[in-house]
Amino acid sequence: MAGFVDSTVQDIDSRLRELKEEVGRLEAARAALIGARRGPGRPRGSSSSTTGRRARRAGARRPGRPRGRRGGNTRSKQALDLVKSKPGITIPEIAQQLGIEPNYLYRVMPKLVADGQVKRDGQGWHPAS
Repeated sequence: MAGFVDSTVQDIDSRLRELKEEVGRLEAARAALIGARRGPGRPRGSSSSTTGRRARRAGARRPGRPRGRRGGNTRSKQALDLVKSKPGITIPEIAQQLGIEPNYLYRVMPKLVADGQVKRDGQGWHPAS
């Protein structure tokens, strides 16, 4: 019985190696056809060392990059101000006024509802008070 189990495990391992090689060939062929990377992760040639990242963190920031997040719920404050100034305003209208994508507001507005600052009436948003 032990010989059968060992033989079967070896057969399975052999087949798995063959399948892994086949997957690699198929992924490479697919990438060549669509002109994309082979899979998730860093692109070839990018540095994977942590020393470069540490050096950037310790040194000055890159020119032209923001210093960080604004903090303080800036978008929700802006959206709340718009709702107060234009009751019945819709999410697409708020997004257009703020110059952002509407999908972001579908996360911001429910938080304002939970805080009791706005309420929804149909498609429009109104101040809660």
